[in-house]
Amino acid sequence: MDINLLQKNFGRMGARLAVSLVEGRFRRAAGIDIGRDGKGEFFDIRVEPNATTTYDVVDVDARARHLLLLTRDEDNKKNKFLCGHDERHWFVCAVPGGGIARVRDAMEALQPVEVRLAVNSQVKRAKHRLLRRNEAFVRQGEWFFLPSPELVVNPKMVNVNEPISRGNGGKAHWCQFLYRTGGETVMVCNRHPSGVSPGRHSEIIAANPNARMWNWRAMRRNASVFVRGTVRHPDHKTILLDTWHQVLMNTEAQAPGARHVVFLD
Repeated sequence: MDINLLQKNFGRMGARLAVSLVEGRFRRAAGIDIGRDGKGEFFDIRVEPNATTTYDVVDVDARARHLLLLTRDEDNKKNKFLCGHDERHWFVCAVPGGGIARVRDAMEALQPVEVRLAVNSQVKRAKHRLLRRNEAFVRQGEWFFLPSPELVVNPKMVNVNEPISRGNGGKAHWCQFLYRTGGETVMVCNRHPSGVSPGRHSEIIAANPNARMWNWRAMRRNASVFVRGTVRHPDHKTILLDTWHQVLMNTEAQAPGARHVVFLD
């Protein structure tokens, strides 16, 4: 692994890169993440001692401030990651699928199939297909919002100031008005961010009465979700949706290099 070349390529999009060994009692897991120091954010690649995993930059789009990173492990298993800047922060996102050779390919691969179908039918100019807002969708971080102007909802079933979350303990996106249909009920707290069934929730409390104080919240997993009004997140500009929009998460969960994530709202 040529660290100098990696740093040069990350520098082409205006980013800093650090590569360090994973060691010590309180070591963090190997992989790539976003670190922070006195100079701000940087990409942080951590490798195990004697590890044979390699990292190579496949493509750089300096104007968009994105690059495509390829990793190979000791079994020659490959994973690809889109690294870049989105509004206010740097990010790393595992990319699903094969044949990904460019930054543009990776960004398209992260669009759910419903989004790609809408883009193909509604967006005429190629340069608009990957914008955060175009004729087909609005995007905020990992979430896509597809217009559903014909949707009719029961006002009594509309929730106010509701979160949507990937279920990995990250910051939620808060929606002014939210309507859901289908899915399964799960109980969520900081210790169980992916949710547990109501039965498992009862078992946890029976085994540990103090668990009642863990700020549980009833949520729906894999529901069809629609939102309108404002959608807020501290890392992104607030968006305003004048009509109901279907909520869809990007496809990172389908990538072999991604940690397990579920759709919770």
